[in-house]
Amino acid sequence: MQLTDHQRRIVDAVDQGFDRQIETTRQFASIPSTRGAEGPCQDMIGDLLRERGYEVDDWHIDLDDLKELRGFGQVETDFSKARTVVGTKRPKTNGGRSLILQGHCDVVPAGPLEMWDTPPFSPTIKDGWMYGRGAGDMKSGTIAALYALDAIQTAGFAPTARIHFQSVIEEESTGIGALSTLQRGYRADCCFIPEPTGGALVRSQVGVIWFRLKVRGVPAHVFEAGVGANAIKAAYHLIHSLEALEVEWNRRAAKDHFFGALDHPINFNPGIIKGGDWASSVPAWCDVDCRIAVLPGWSVADCQKEIEACVMNASRQHTFLANNPPAVEWSGFLSEGYELTDADAPEQVLRDTYSTVYGGNLKELAFTALTDTRFYGLNEGIPSLCFGARAERMHGFNERVELESLRKTTRTIALFVAEWCGIEAV
Repeated sequence: MQLTDHQRRIVDAVDQGFDRQIETTRQFASIPSTRGAEGPCQDMIGDLLRERGYEVDDWHIDLDDLKELRGFGQVETDFSKARTVVGTKRPKTNGGRSLILQGHCDVVPAGPLEMWDTPPFSPTIKDGWMYGRGAGDMKSGTIAALYALDAIQTAGFAPTARIHFQSVIEEESTGIGALSTLQRGYRADCCFIPEPTGGALVRSQVGVIWFRLKVRGVPAHVFEAGVGANAIKAAYHLIHSLEALEVEWNRRAAKDHFFGALDHPINFNPGIIKGGDWASSVPAWCDVDCRIAVLPGWSVADCQKEIEACVMNASRQHTFLANNPPAVEWSGFLSEGYELTDADAPEQVLRDTYSTVYGGNLKELAFTALTDTRFYGLNEGIPSLCFGARAERMHGFNERVELESLRKTTRTIALFVAEWCGIEAV
């Protein structure tokens, strides 16, 4: 790396603090912050920010404040303990451009513990990787951003612009945590979210719709199954029809200027199925929770209508469902896709910083998942970058993040902050 003097001091400070960063990441990832249980993680972030002298805003999210905002998703869980934490550092000399650094602390369930090689909430380091639920997605990125800011201070500098360090929840199910920061009034000239992208910039990302199929049948003893109506079997009929919709949406995606290069960017997933209550009884009910992607520019409302029409058309072709149609409920994400545009200035800073740290040109990514960047870009026109470390098996068993890529990500964030926000000696 060809570094200026201040860049060398900052990079050296990142490296000096990296062991502490990994230990903090391990502690953060050891908290099982699944949906509704994120409080201890938010407590930890609040403490870390206060120790560093940030102004800390820690508030309970009121859904009534958010329902009319663009991108609001349905919440079905107990939300009484839901909180957002934002730490703010204000400059002594205001000469740069302001920045939001954001991470989410919620994680998806670990699944059967016996199917992990190591306990999911006892982070383990092996062969240059940290294993554990949330280690990749995205607790390591959140802590990397915090230690990047630490490195600037350790190197003897302070940013010359306002920085909001935001820890949010609900990224994995609705995005309401990020939406709450906008409702609260937090804004900046740029947003940077260090999700695990393998060292690439997310150029375009899908939106996501969550919905539930509620199928109701007729119970009977299985010895006379013909007099009943099996709700589970009927649900599978609907799933097959939605797979045909997935095929059609992928045909449309082939015309997209970013996602057209991918073989299968639209993924439909029946992720949870519950039904019946006795093996020798024809099941009278079946609920299937589903996820499907939509592309940037697609109307969520129009896609909802297509999903409903698909389910109703499939029902008319089914002997029982034709007269007993299922219900479709919206159960989480109702999120638009997001394409990064009008971001020449922060992109150029990231490209220059990437070249300094990694060498070569910054890669771009058409992302078949979604991130919270959409809220800042779509709702407020804030250019929102998503860039981070290499992680594997997110949402799966033995999730892991590569530590050397995490070191490079931390260096990149620190140098990006120095250039974007500006720095002065302290």
